[in-house]
Amino acid sequence: MGLVLGLVEQAITIYTVVIFIYIIMSWVPGARESQFGAFFAAICEPYLEQFRKIIPPLGMIDISPIVAILALRMAAIGLESIFGMFAGGTM
Repeated sequence: MGLVLGLVEQAITIYTVVIFIYIIMSWVPGARESQFGAFFAAICEPYLEQFRKIIPPLGMIDISPIVAILALRMAAIGLESIFGMFAGGTM
């Protein structure tokens, strides 16, 4: 189970970094219009869109990526807890 948890946590960490890069790209003029930006948009927007439905942008500020990253981190912590309970129960 430890290997699976490690792989899932690494995937969550990588996806969090991808979202951070996508956020930073919004500060660079023309970055999101590049092929690189389109690739990151295809990866990030479906996930971020779910949070934008709940939390609309506040003027020019979109806080949905922050909430999305927090949700990813909470999922990782929850998975750690669940795997920890199973590992602790079998010892």
